[in-house]
Amino acid sequence: MHPRHILQLVGSPTDNFHCELSEMYALDCANAFLGNEVYRFSFAHVSPNGTWCFPESLSSSDKDVAKKYATADAIALIASMVIDCGLPQLFCLRGMTECRAIFKILGIPFIGNNPLQMDLSANKALARDVVSASGVNVPDGEILTKAASLSGATPTISYPVVVKPVGADNSQGVSLVTEPGHLTAAIANAHAYHDQALIEQYIALGREVRCGIVQTEDGLVCLPLEEYAVDANKRPIRLHSDKLVRDSNKKMELPESSLELTWIVNQEDPITQVVQSAALRCYAALGCRHYGLFDFRVDPNGVPWFLEAGLYCSFSPRSVIIKMCEADGISLQNYFAQCVQLAIDGD
Repeated sequence: MHPRHILQLVGSPTDNFHCELSEMYALDCANAFLGNEVYRFSFAHVSPNGTWCFPESLSSSDKDVAKKYATADAIALIASMVIDCGLPQLFCLRGMTECRAIFKILGIPFIGNNPLQMDLSANKALARDVVSASGVNVPDGEILTKAASLSGATPTISYPVVVKPVGADNSQGVSLVTEPGHLTAAIANAHAYHDQALIEQYIALGREVRCGIVQTEDGLVCLPLEEYAVDANKRPIRLHSDKLVRDSNKKMELPESSLELTWIVNQEDPITQVVQSAALRCYAALGCRHYGLFDFRVDPNGVPWFLEAGLYCSFSPRSVIIKMCEADGISLQNYFAQCVQLAIDGD
């Protein structure tokens, strides 16, 4: 039996940050399957300058020597390949939507959520409106465009507030504002990443947790929650530095402290069932497929409040969903096999 050909879609047509982020997770995924004879991984790489290549590996030297293609030629080449399943590994908006849609247009089975769902979840304002309509609690919030901000408009929500760009991940441009004097700078910081800034009521701690939901051959499974170390005084919100750092060689990496600042919640914890119930409503409301991640703040009364959805899984051992799966007794190899089969079956 020939190994199944898995084409990883990697890089970013937008910027170097997302390109590097994509490469980091795609490489982790490929390395996790080294020596596995069931799959053969290859790469289709798009760069911020718009060129495509199909390197032997994601090393700089292999990317440099690989033949470069315009988008139309790259799509034609992908269409000519014998691909059993695609694995999108792009995290910028265009990568999540336009590039991911290549698989759908060409009729190639692929793992993960559809481009429409990726677009919806990437817009924090739309995502919160959709899940709110399904009965999930969301903090009070207002949208402030860059033009409105420049004209002197200010939000009416009482302090403290969390200011975040409507379309950015990894806590880029996010600030906690406790007094009016710091609001202008926080909004400007958010606008550096998106034209719209979302100003949300700060939900008092409480706890902060993430719930993963995966689709299996037996239906949807709510995974054990992951909790984050937050503190009302020392760490009231999670910042960009809690999620990504640069090592001594300036290479993007997950911070070592993340291992100390996150843990799996005991399934018997009373918070588990209430958060999982809210996450299931989010999953259905957003029209998710295969998997989804949902972040919640839990207030002092034990009420979960939706913060955002992350419809990603890179199948790296460091992926949040994979860590949750393993805590539930589902190995990376077995879960990936189920996802490949679901994609091929059209589920």
